[in-house]
Amino acid sequence: MTPEAIQRINELARKAKAQGLTPEEAQEQKRLRQEYLDSVRKNLVSQLENMSILEPDGTKKKVQKKKN
Repeated sequence: MTPEAIQRINELARKAKAQGLTPEEAQEQKRLRQEYLDSVRKNLVSQLENMSILEPDGTKKKVQKKKN
């Protein structure tokens, strides 16, 4: 996500509070927010995939996806 896109999200949020958004702006805000959330989730998954836990006995164990 580019800094310009984040800035646009913030501009739309301020405008929504101040005077409301047009339907086109509301749609743009929804799309940008979804892109932002997807980016955050992707970065988090990437960090977790590269993470390992150091056990007390000195062994390293990769973090695995939680099973329900």
